[in-house]
This record gives sequence, structure tokens and C-alpha cells, in this order.
Amino acid sequence: MGSRSASAQSRSIAFAVVCGAMEGPGFMASLVAGGIAGVSVDLILYPLDTIKTRLQSPQGFNKAGGFRGIYAGVPSAAIGSFPNAAAFFITYEYVKWFLHTDSSSYLMPVKHMLAASAGEVVACLIRVPSEVVKQRAQVSSSSRTFQIFSNVLYQEGIRGLYRGYTSTVLREALWSWRQDHVVDCWQSAVCGAFAGGFAAVVTTPLDVAKTRIMLAKVGSSTASGNVLSALHGVWRTQGLAGLFAGVFPRTAAISLGGFIFLGAYDQTRSLLLELGRGSP
Repeated sequence: MGSRSASAQSRSIAFAVVCGAMEGPGFMASLVAGGIAGVSVDLILYPLDTIKTRLQSPQGFNKAGGFRGIYAGVPSAAIGSFPNAAAFFITYEYVKWFLHTDSSSYLMPVKHMLAASAGEVVACLIRVPSEVVKQRAQVSSSSRTFQIFSNVLYQEGIRGLYRGYTSTVLREALWSWRQDHVVDCWQSAVCGAFAGGFAAVVTTPLDVAKTRIMLAKVGSSTASGNVLSALHGVWRTQGLAGLFAGVFPRTAAISLGGFIFLGAYDQTRSLLLELGRGSP
């Protein structure tokens, strides 16, 4: 739902709560609450995301900045988070409406998975440029966010902002396919956190490939965006450890993020609905 980096993927745990609520009259409240909760997750867990990116970077953790400047690139994440979440929610709801089926139909899970996948494809149009700028800032804290954005446009054009689009969509599609059950309480969120942690481990190689593609030097083979080539390059030089670089901060961010998102979402939505009832 929003920078669907590790922190954004954590929102998958609370995904069914949000989308279930959006079927009712509180659609706008759910949309705004989801966006605000997404921004909250991104900002609170941003240090874990920076550590993960630096662990996955080709120059290594220490040369990429270590523990210094762990909020480098945060403006890009903050700017992209809300519109990214909104793009996902709106696309999800529209596709779900377009594929209308009987609620008792055995095709319901398929409808939700297709709608979620379509939501990811559209949301990545916003997420990927934000992610490219953010990750480059995370491994080069001496450069400012706008400067990095300008350099990408100057050197590579719009295409440079969409490096890693394929690997990002693949990664997010795998996440969306596990989101076909309604989460109706915090106990379910606990189960979701464990399931999310497991899924985070399994999809880490795709996340590593995405990071390598986004950080690759202009003109290099990795910069072409070939996911399998990027994975093979990591395997050849670093083996299995390289493919699972950053797995611990990534898993922690995704597991914790679900609870932060759910708490922020519940509080914000309740406040917005209360304000809506009080207005004439």
C-alpha cells in the first residue's frame, strides 16, 4: 500500500481491515485514514528500511553509510506514501466493483487477488520513482533528495525513475495473493504478523534484486532491469547470504508495521467518522 518498501509491505497485514471498511459508507474516511496510517508506518520504521537497503547495497553496509544518517531520503518516502496508498485503494475498489461476483461465490478469493494485483501495478507507478530516489539517498547521505531526483532525470530521463518496476511489481503481486481473508480483530493481526514475517523472508531475494537494479550504475548490465540477471549476479558474488541480505530488519519492519498501521488506521478513521457525524 504505501512506499512499499519493507515498511509499506507491513501494511499488507492490515489490508483486509481497510478494504473491508471501504465497502461501507465510510469510503473516504477509510481512504484518508489508510494514507495517514501508511505515512506513519513509513516514518516510524524508516531507520529499519535504511539499514536494510544498506545491507543489500553492492558497496556493503559500512561504505553505504552504516548507522549514520538513517533518515536520509525520508522526504521521498513521505511525499510518495499517501498518493501511493490512495492509488492502490482506489484501483483495488474499482477493479473489485468491475469484477462483481456473488459474495458467496468460490471466485471471491480470485476477485480479491486480481483486484489487489491491479492495485499494485497502478500504485507502483508512484511507488517506484519514490523508491528509486529514496534508496539512492539512503546509500549516499551526502546528496539531497531533490538533487538525486534531478540527477536521475538528467542522466537517464523518466525511464531512470522506473528502474526496478518489474521486480517491484513481482514482489508486491506475491504479497497481494495472500490477502484474501478479512482481518476482524487484533488477534488476527497477530497471526498476520507471523505470516507477514514468513512472507518477508521468502520474498527477500526479490527485494535484493530490486535494490541492486535501482542502485546500479548507469549503463551497467544490472541497470537494464533484468531480475534473473540481478539475482544471478548476487548469487555469483555473495552466494545465499547475499540473496537474503537485510532479511532481519526487513522482517522486523513488516511484522511491527502491521500493528502500527492498524492502530493508526483505527484511531484516524474513528476520528474522521466522528467529525463527519458532528458536521452539519
